[in-house]
Amino acid sequence: MESTTTTHARRRAAVLGSPIGHSLSPDLHRAAHAALGLTGWTYGRFEVAPEGLGTFLDGLGPEWAGLSVTMPLKRAVIPLLDEVSRLAATVRAVNTVVLHPDGRRTGDNTDVPGMVAALGELGVRRVRSATLLGAGATASSALAALRTLGADEVTAYVRGADRAAEMRECGERLGLEVRTVPWTRAARGLTAPLVVSTTPYGATDALAQAVPSTPGVLLDVLYDPWPTELAGAWRRAGGVAAGGLGLLTHQAARQVELFTGCPVAPLDAMRGAAERALAAAANTRPATHGGRPPTGHGPQGAHGDQDPRKAGKR
Repeated sequence: MESTTTTHARRRAAVLGSPIGHSLSPDLHRAAHAALGLTGWTYGRFEVAPEGLGTFLDGLGPEWAGLSVTMPLKRAVIPLLDEVSRLAATVRAVNTVVLHPDGRRTGDNTDVPGMVAALGELGVRRVRSATLLGAGATASSALAALRTLGADEVTAYVRGADRAAEMRECGERLGLEVRTVPWTRAARGLTAPLVVSTTPYGATDALAQAVPSTPGVLLDVLYDPWPTELAGAWRRAGGVAAGGLGLLTHQAARQVELFTGCPVAPLDAMRGAAERALAAAANTRPATHGGRPPTGHGPQGAHGDQDPRKAGKR
């Protein structure tokens, strides 16, 4: 999905979701624009619920190049697009919308290659089997990433029959055997050589007591506050555990490439910006943090972005 843009033309992009005030995406994308010399580009964040998504998209003007889409919009956006990549259609999750000059809206999924790259940084470049904690859009993307790395089977620990069926159906579309097990037995899955957690903050805290004596690799899509209870116990037992900052950075880098047409995004500049934003947020956070960090785009104060429906309609 190509994007035709110019370096100095006024172009806009943003992240959409609800809640969205915490999003780190503006920090990542703005850092990329600065490093690439895209002086005419801006990137904001907008609180958009599924029921308002169609109206929002219809109100975007020709200066808009792309949208990062986070929960709860990754599936709600699909019927509003003109074209969806095969990967996004397979996992039924779109986190990237490219807005073309001719008015077309095309959807893609950069979470999958982002997770593959994040696992690669942990030394995981090939895997036969794995444990997946959780269900939903991010878990479906995780299944595709694991399949890309060669997995033949994945055991998914989920809550509820509907979510279990969803994970098995996704596995069928991917050509991957997905065995679903009730969440109450999730402790058994921690003995796998690779464990990927896509659950909300606090969901895996009780599993910290069940970390095996010789744990393998844990990738948790959460990253603030970090480490989680499970990740901390995992590291104390000698295992490799990483949060979702690598995934966030890699998926955003691919979005930058799709939106701007630049062949290679400035990954180091983007990662540095994310780390600084997280450090700043940690410095201003109360000592006791009772909030529920998201699994998507990280904590950060809102920037008071202008409503795009007042900035040049189609």
